[in-house]
Amino acid sequence: MSKPGDDVDVVVVGSGGAGMVAALAAAHRGLSTVVLEKSEQYGGSTARSGGGLWLPGNEVLDRADVTDRMEDARTYLAHVAGPDSTPEKQHAFLTAASDVVAFVRAHTPLDFVWVTDYPDYYPEAPGGLPGGRSIEPLPLDTRVIGPDLATLAAPYRAAPKGMAVTQVDYRWLSLGTRHPRAILTASRLAAYGLTARIRRRHRLTMGQALAAGLRAGLRTTGVPVRLGTPMTDLLVEQGRVSGVHATHAGEPELVRARQGVLLASGGFEHNESMRRKHQDGIGTEWTAGAVGNTGDGIRAGERLGAALDLMDEAWWGPSIPLTGGPYFCLAERNQPGCLLVDATGRRFVNEAAPYVDAVHAMLRPGVRLPAWLVADQTYRDRYLFAGRAPRSPLPRRWFASGVAHRADTLDGLAARIGVPAAALASTVRRFNQFAERGQDDDFHRGDSVYDRYYGDPRHRPNPCLGAVTRPPFYAFRMVPGDLGTKGGLRTDERARVLRPDGTVVPALYAAGNVSASVMGRSYAGAGATLGPALTFGYLAALDLAASAATPTLVRED
Repeated sequence: MSKPGDDVDVVVVGSGGAGMVAALAAAHRGLSTVVLEKSEQYGGSTARSGGGLWLPGNEVLDRADVTDRMEDARTYLAHVAGPDSTPEKQHAFLTAASDVVAFVRAHTPLDFVWVTDYPDYYPEAPGGLPGGRSIEPLPLDTRVIGPDLATLAAPYRAAPKGMAVTQVDYRWLSLGTRHPRAILTASRLAAYGLTARIRRRHRLTMGQALAAGLRAGLRTTGVPVRLGTPMTDLLVEQGRVSGVHATHAGEPELVRARQGVLLASGGFEHNESMRRKHQDGIGTEWTAGAVGNTGDGIRAGERLGAALDLMDEAWWGPSIPLTGGPYFCLAERNQPGCLLVDATGRRFVNEAAPYVDAVHAMLRPGVRLPAWLVADQTYRDRYLFAGRAPRSPLPRRWFASGVAHRADTLDGLAARIGVPAAALASTVRRFNQFAERGQDDDFHRGDSVYDRYYGDPRHRPNPCLGAVTRPPFYAFRMVPGDLGTKGGLRTDERARVLRPDGTVVPALYAAGNVSASVMGRSYAGAGATLGPALTFGYLAALDLAASAATPTLVRED
C-alpha cells in the first residue's frame, strides 16, 4: 500500500547512469522525483563499467582540441547503427549529447577527459574519428561521496587497493613491461596507491567514479534513492502509467507518479528464460552485467502492450569463462602472438576486431564453438593476461577446470582442446607467414587504427600481428560473453515507450539497456552504451518537464 508522501511527479526505476541523470535533470526542472533501486547498492552496470561516454561534439572534446563536426558524427552513426535505429532517435541523441555533458559537469562533482587517441570502433568508416570521441570521468576523491560510498556497487574488476586506474592507464598496463610508458604507468599508480593508503585518501575511477558522482549530485539536489526497493509492476489508471508497485523490506508499496515513470532498470542478461527464448540458447553464465538485471522493466512494459526490439542482441565480447566468473577480453586479443580458432582448428575472425563483431563472428553459422585463444610463451612473457602479470604462473584452477591448457607442441595442444591437429598446425603456419610480412590476407588484422590501439607499438611490422612459435603453447577457452543485453522496449526520440503500431504508452519512458539501443546491432565506440543511456534519460526528463508545463495536452504525437 502507499504511504503518506509517496506521491511524486516522477518515479525513476533503476539507479544506473540513465536513471540518475534522468532524476537529476527532472529535479532541476522543478519536478519532485524519487529513484527506486532493486539492489541494496546503487550504480548498476554503470558502476561495473569502464565509465566511458561516447557523446559526440561535447565541450570536453572541444577543450582537448578534438575536431568533431556534427555532420561527421551524424554520417558515422547512421553508418554504424544501420536500419535497426531510426534517424529520429539518432538525431535526438546527437543533438542532446553535448548538453548532457554540460549538465552533468554543472550539477555534479564530475569532470571528464578525452580518452586520448582511443579510436571510434570503425575509424575508417565515413565520419569515423581515428582519435576517437570517447571521454571518461576524472578520478573522484571518495571524500566527495560521503555516506554514499558504502552503498556504491562494486566494479567489474577491482584494481589493487588504493590504485586509481583509468581507461588510458589500462591501455598501457596491458603491455606489461614491454613499453617504457607501461612501466612508468605501473610505477606511478603503485606510488599513488601507497600514498593513498598511508594518507587514507582514495579515488574512484571509471564507472565507479561516474556512478558515485551522479549519486552525489542527487544528494545535493535532494532526490532520494531508495535501495532495496524492487519494482513489481506498473500502475495504470485512466489509460496512463501513474505509478509503480514495489516492495521494501518485504512489504508492498505503491509510489504514485503525477507526470510519469522512467524505466532505467537494465537489461535481461541474468534472466535465464528470457535469454534462452530470445538469444538462441545463450544463458546467463557468461555475462558481466549486474546481477539484478533480470528484465523487470522490459516485462512490465511488455504487459502494457509495448513493442520490443533487438532482443537477440547484447553488448557482446569474447570472454574467458574463469572459475570466478567470466573475464571480458579487451586488449588480450589485439596483442601480437595470439590467434583465435574454433573447434575445427581454423581462424574465423580478425581477432582484434571490435568485441561485438568478434562475437557476431563466433555466432555465425558454420563456426563451431568453443573457440580458443591460442598463444605462445613469448606472448605470456610480454603482456598482461586476464589481470595476470607477464611471466607470472597462471592459476592451477584454470587448468583443472579446462578453461586453460598448455602443451610443448601444437599437436599436443590440439589433443588437449579436442581440435584436429593438422588443421591447427596449418592455421598457425599460415598465420605466422602473415605475421612475418605484417599483413593478414585472411582477416586484415591490424589494418584498422582500432586494431592497433591495444597492440604493441614496439612490435614490427604490425603492432598487433605476431607469430606463434615459442613453446610451451597455451589455449584459453573463449565464449560469447557480454556486458549486458541491448534489446528491450521500443522508444522514440523523446524516450517514450511505443506500442507495435507506433502509438505511445502514455506517461511511460525508458532509457539504458531496458530499451532497444540507438546503436542498432553495432557499437560506435567506447562508451556507446553509457553515452546514449545518459542522453535518453536526460531527454525523458525534458519531456516529463514539458508535460508538467502543459498538463492539459495528451502528449502522444
